[in-house]
This record gives sequence, C-alpha cells and structure tokens, in this order.
Amino acid sequence: MISVNQAGVHFGGFELFSSISFQINRRDRIGLVGRNGAGKTTLLKIIKGIVVPDKGEVVVPDDINIAYLPQQMVHRDGKTVFEEAISAFAEVLRLEKEIENINSQLAVRDDYDSEDYLALISTLSEKTERYQIIGGGNIHAEVEQTLRGLGFGEGEFNRPTSEFSGGWRMRIELAKLLLQKPDLFLLDEPTNHLDIESIQWLEEFLAVYPGAVVLISHDRAFLDKVTDRTIEISLGKVYDYKAPYSKYVELRKERREQQIAAYRNQQKMIEDTEQFIERFRYKATKAVQVQSRIKQLEKLDIIEIDEEDTAAMNIRFAPAPRAGSIVAELKNVGKHYGAHKVLDRVNMVIERGEKIAFVGRNGEGKTTLSRILVGEIPFDGELKKGHNVSIGYFAQNQDELLNEEKTVFQTIDDIATGDIRTRIRAILGAFLFGGEDVDKKVKVLSGGERSRLAIAKLLLEPYNLLVLDEPTNHLDMHSKDVLKQALYKYDGTIVLVSHDREFLDGLAGKVYEFRDGGVKENVGGIYDFLRKKRLESLSELDNAKPAGNHLQQEKQASEGKVSWQKRKEREREIRKLENRVKHAERTINDLEKEIGEMDALLAAPDKETLMNLEQDFFARYERKKAKLARELDSWEKLGERLEQMLADKQ
Repeated sequence: MISVNQAGVHFGGFELFSSISFQINRRDRIGLVGRNGAGKTTLLKIIKGIVVPDKGEVVVPDDINIAYLPQQMVHRDGKTVFEEAISAFAEVLRLEKEIENINSQLAVRDDYDSEDYLALISTLSEKTERYQIIGGGNIHAEVEQTLRGLGFGEGEFNRPTSEFSGGWRMRIELAKLLLQKPDLFLLDEPTNHLDIESIQWLEEFLAVYPGAVVLISHDRAFLDKVTDRTIEISLGKVYDYKAPYSKYVELRKERREQQIAAYRNQQKMIEDTEQFIERFRYKATKAVQVQSRIKQLEKLDIIEIDEEDTAAMNIRFAPAPRAGSIVAELKNVGKHYGAHKVLDRVNMVIERGEKIAFVGRNGEGKTTLSRILVGEIPFDGELKKGHNVSIGYFAQNQDELLNEEKTVFQTIDDIATGDIRTRIRAILGAFLFGGEDVDKKVKVLSGGERSRLAIAKLLLEPYNLLVLDEPTNHLDMHSKDVLKQALYKYDGTIVLVSHDREFLDGLAGKVYEFRDGGVKENVGGIYDFLRKKRLESLSELDNAKPAGNHLQQEKQASEGKVSWQKRKEREREIRKLENRVKHAERTINDLEKEIGEMDALLAAPDKETLMNLEQDFFARYERKKAKLARELDSWEKLGERLEQMLADKQ
C-alpha cells in the first residue's frame, strides 16, 4: 500500500535516518518504537507528507487517505464539541445542504415536464444515492457513539470547545480522525490524554478497524493489544519484527545474542585462518592451502554487531530539606466550576516521606486537587502546609508550558540561580541533552524530549514535596524506568497522578481513589488497592462510576450484554443436560434389555440351559446390575438438575 524507500533525514550535521526502507500493508497494525528523539514522530510526518526526506522517497497511491494525529496541535475555537466532531463528514454535510436546496426548488415548481425540472430530479437522485453510499443517514449516531467512547458526556456535546483543556480537545481531534475512516491511521501517542476506559474503547475500535494503523506509544499494554508488528528505530536504522511489543522485546534480545555469537565464531575462524596463513606462508608444500585460505578471507562477509542505543537518563533528586512530620492537611476542601462540583468536603493528611497515588476516572478532580496543593487555584475549605515545605510541581501539560522560542539551555538558565548555574550543562547531560542538543529550540524537540526538559527543571532546587501530574506522558519505556527508580530513592514526599499501573507499582505506598467528588484513602500499593476493590484493572475502577446518563446507558448496555451471555450459557447448559439425560435413558434401556435377557436364561426350567452358560456369565450379570444402579442414580440427579434449571429459566 505505502512504501518507504531508502529514506534519509539530516538536521544540520546530524543524521537522523540513514537509508531506511519498509512497507505498510492494508491491514497492518504497526507499533513504532524507539528512544525519545530517535525520529519516530519525524517518520510519521514523512509518511503523511509533512516532512520531505533528504534522500529516498515515500510512495503513496493517489487513492489512499491518511489521517494523522500529532502530539501537539493548534486548536480552533468557535464551534461546539459536536459541531467540531461532525465536521469530519465534510462531504456528507455538503451533500445535505445541496439536497435540501434542490428539494426547496422542487417544492415551488410545477413545470414537471421541463428539461430543467427533469435535470434537477436527476441531480437529486445522484446526490441522494451518493449520500446513502457514504452513510449520510447515520452520521449523527456515529458522532455520538465516538464522542461517548472517548469520554464525553451527552451534556458536553453542545459546550464550546474553548471551554475544554488541551487534553480533552485532543480527544475531539482524535474523534474527527476516527470518524473519517481513513485507509491509514498515523497516531502519535494517542493514549496520553485518555483515561483507561477510553483507552480500552480505542483498543477495541482499532482492533476491528479495516484499515492500517501505525502508532507511537509508550504504553506496553496498549501496544500489545493493538499491534501485531513492531518497527524499532535505533541509531538511524529500522528493525522490523512481525510481532507485538512484548514478543518483539524477546525477539530483539534473541537476535542480538545470536548476532554476538555469530560474530564471535567468525572472529575465531578469522583468527585461526590468519594464524594458519602466517604459519605456512613460506612453505612450498602448503602454498595451495595458504592461497585457498587467503581467498576464503577475501570472500568472507564480515558480520557486524548492530550498535545498541545505551544512552539513558541519569536522574538523582537532591536530598529533601527537613520538613515537619505533617506535610499538608486538608479539611473540608471543595472546588466548584460554576454549577459543576468537582471536589466536595475532601479531608486528607499527607505525612513526611509518603509516596501516594491519585487514581480515578478523568474529570474526578485529581489534577484539581494537585493544583490546590501547589497553590495554583482558589478553593473552599482549609489547607495547612507543614513547616518548611517546598513544592516542586510537574503539571500534566508541563511540556506545553515551555517557551518554544527558547533553547534547551536558555530554558534552564533563565530560572537557575546561585551555584546551580555552573552545573546547567551537567544537569542537561544527565537528561540526554549533550553537545549541540542544548542549543536546540524547544519547538523542534519531540514530546519525550520536552518532558525530559520539564523534569530537569525540578532538579534546579531541592524540594521536599513533589507533586507530579502524569509525568510519564511522552517518556519512552527506558526513561520511565529511570524516573521511577529516581523517585523510589527520593527521600521526600511524593504525590503522583497516573493511570500507569506499572509505573505506580512498588512506588506508591498509599492510593487515594477519586470518585463522585470525594476521595477515599487506601493503604497499600496499587495492586493491593485493586485486589481490595476486586478489580482487575484501573479500567474497571473507571467503569464502576455511574457518571451521567450516557454512562448509565453504557452500563445498562454492558449489563444487558452480560445478561445475554449468561442466558446463552444457561441455554447451552440446559441443552447439554438434556443430551446427558437422553443418553442415560438410552443406556438404562439397553442395560434393562440385556439384564432381562439374562434373567430369562436364569429362569430356564431345564438344567442343560444353565450348564451351558459361559463361565463369566454370573460376573457379567452382577456388573450389569451394578452399572444399571449407577446409571439410574445418575439419571435421577441429572433430571432433578434439569428440572431446576428449566424452572429458573421461567
């Protein structure tokens, strides 16, 4: 369908890609993986045609429609959520207006036999047929279904898009792409602004979507559920694996081990051959063998070991200044946005050294309470901060708050004070900004690089309370692991807002569940919390919330589906029991017939008949009687069970 042929990209003197090639087929589900800055986003832009490679080409057939969701985008105001989403059906909306216009003309005309009138009828027929072909009559239902799947309540459909945060507006853009039904989706970190419920909905949508999907994500579970092929970008090369992410990790390890083993074997063979040549070079009797070995070496394809990207962040937070035993205490804290109640009489005590997690559905107030803790927004109730508490804050949209016109170095230099200014380059180097990277402007950085830069700002002064709202968004797998270890070793207090179970596991020792305006404390780690709630995942936590009419309808639909499945299972069980009862009855009839025939022989009046019976006759007779007793007992129990199930069915 689409071919990338020998594509290469340079930025100044830096080579991002070097002659990479691969093909995207019609039903491919490709996960594009690699370190932050490896070039994943650039590759998506090349496929879309936004960026032209310095060499090579991308071949896209004219009839292929490509939809691209970037990490950051410019949003337009002036429409409601529903109006913005339905704009994806531009052709349908245009046809609706044209059909309405033609019908208006026909309604006031009576020249039914004129050529002009007949031409209008013909045009109306063509446009109506096209309207039906592209699903015009169903677009409103499709828009509602998609918006609901992405977490929008029915009451939010008519709200202006300008009232929503960047994350929610990103969902609107995603909805528009999904509604366009393109031949190829290019999705750059689509799950960053979704809660688990919406992520699962998107997984199900993409799983059955008839087109191709190429996506960038650092969510292992999402990649495993959506993709069946993984393309890794590493040090300017691509490695193509016909496997989802988890299997790719295993295959990559095996490939490298095999490559290293083959390289070592070849090097040993080369060494032995060179020793033979050197040893017998000047012996006439060995001249033929020596020349043969020399030619063998000349023809040898030297095995090379692929370079491995071992670059890693090196984060260590400064020791936390001593604070009071109570870091923060909230009493009856509430927050309203107009008539909408987000938090209601929240009480919480955060003690020194605690590492706590805020979990729950999007919109339940996790970010709101985080902003209250750091003093960003007004609120009702009381918040008492402990003695000598200093707060470092990572906002959910921290990467968007950076000044795009500043360089990496300027971003840190502008806020650094005192002796820390002498260590700016060392700090940036620890976050993989080395050499000329420090002179890059923020606007050219990838999402992961922006997140790393935002985290680096937290190291500019020592804090004893870190409030981190979705700090892993955009970070690659390895960087997430490094950040987790740094936070684990940090001796201060941490408040973490995250949907990433793997990141929270072993890090947070207490979980606060946000639900219906309240906050409930759960002592223990994330999986302790999930076990207590008897939930298998955070998505089930999301599903437990009956928020809004549409969610109630979805819940009822889900319950209806479960009820239908149970009914079908019960009917299968009834059919199975009926078959077992019939089989038991046939067995009983056969046994009774056989035993009856044996009884007739035993009742014979002459001794000669009895003497001619087989030696094991009586043993077989007793076995059949015992089997008949067992079958009768089983038949009786099966019958009782069947009667009970039939009664329950009523």
